[in-house]
Amino acid sequence: MHPIHTVYKTLTEGLFLIGFPPLWLYTRLTGKYQEGLRERLGFVPLERTAELNGSPRIWIHAASLGEIKVAAALEKALLKLFPHHSLILSTYTAQGYRSARELLPKIPVIYAPLDLSFAVDRALQRIRPDIMIFLETELWPNWLLTAHRLGIKIALLNGRISARSIDNYLKFKFLFRQILAPIKVFSMIGPEDAVRIQKMGARPSRVVVNGNAKYDLLSAQTSPQLELEMRRVLNVGSQKVIVAGSTRGGEESTLLAVYAKVLQEFPDTLLFIAPRHIERTSEIERLLNNRGMTYQLRTELDGVTVKRTAPVVIINTFGELFKLYSVATIAFCGASLAPLGGQNPLEAAAWGKPVFYGPFMEDFTDAKHLLESCQAGIPVANAKDFSEKVLNFFHHPAEGVARATQARERIRLNQGSAQNHVKAIARLWG
Repeated sequence: MHPIHTVYKTLTEGLFLIGFPPLWLYTRLTGKYQEGLRERLGFVPLERTAELNGSPRIWIHAASLGEIKVAAALEKALLKLFPHHSLILSTYTAQGYRSARELLPKIPVIYAPLDLSFAVDRALQRIRPDIMIFLETELWPNWLLTAHRLGIKIALLNGRISARSIDNYLKFKFLFRQILAPIKVFSMIGPEDAVRIQKMGARPSRVVVNGNAKYDLLSAQTSPQLELEMRRVLNVGSQKVIVAGSTRGGEESTLLAVYAKVLQEFPDTLLFIAPRHIERTSEIERLLNNRGMTYQLRTELDGVTVKRTAPVVIINTFGELFKLYSVATIAFCGASLAPLGGQNPLEAAAWGKPVFYGPFMEDFTDAKHLLESCQAGIPVANAKDFSEKVLNFFHHPAEGVARATQARERIRLNQGSAQNHVKAIARLWG
């Protein structure tokens, strides 16, 4: 074992020994955080492993909802290349678990083990994968090195390393050089990602560029029926609608300032705010109350007995943002007015919507470039710039709609990345 791995292993297991007993006691007393606790320690349920009867046996780890969507695109491509494969998916959060069960109903889903040597070893021994696939930026030292020790072939697919994070990674290049060594294929989203992963220590001969698999499912997921359903539930007619998706703390105050300015010229405009973390709902409510703005919560509305009457709705539900974009006149991508890397603007663009975002989109540079190449992505610097550009679009909508339609077609033409990523791992098997 490399000395660096020994230090990391000792630290993680020491922290576990200190932190787990009080956590276990807390879960027993309160009933919270019990879901998936045994699986996080590597105790994969036998009923899940019993579903794995094909070859090769492939384990995909998808930490977030975005990565679960990538996994769904990859699954279709895997079926073509490996028609008899068995696939199991792991994720970290309860919401991710539910989303995975919904998007991939035929595939066993488990909670991912913590990055503790004994937990990942136990999980790997129970699942016994032939190929271990990590997505995007999931690089866990104990997991990677334990899988390598067990002779499991490892790939990083749809890989991305943002400009925002590369400097921090390079501070630990001595560690990453060691943990990247077991990975046989680095199938990256763009050329910049390929360069950055090589700077971190990946062997150039193992690095390829295959685009973003997130494109592949977007167009297929849009439908007139979904839009009609959202219009019914949210009581949206011909009004202009601003949908702000995955907003973070501090951004809502800017949005409300922009919205107040827009209302002066377009008083019927609606604002739907979908915070990245719904536990921030009360914080957004305070901002609205301070401005005297009337609002409702999405959980209060069903479109039949309780209809939307307020101009502002806080979307305090999980999993509806993609559908919500269908009713937008314009969309705003959160986590972009502060240096948080942005959110995926293509979900709104897939519906043919112009997308506004702040100056911090480092985690989605490929998507940003695609939208700006047809002027369907509109960067804004501050509240004044934002409100001026929104008003300009509302006064001259035809040009913006044409550009957004072009972006939607560009997304459709960029499909096929999932198949390319899967082809990159073909040499690992057979």
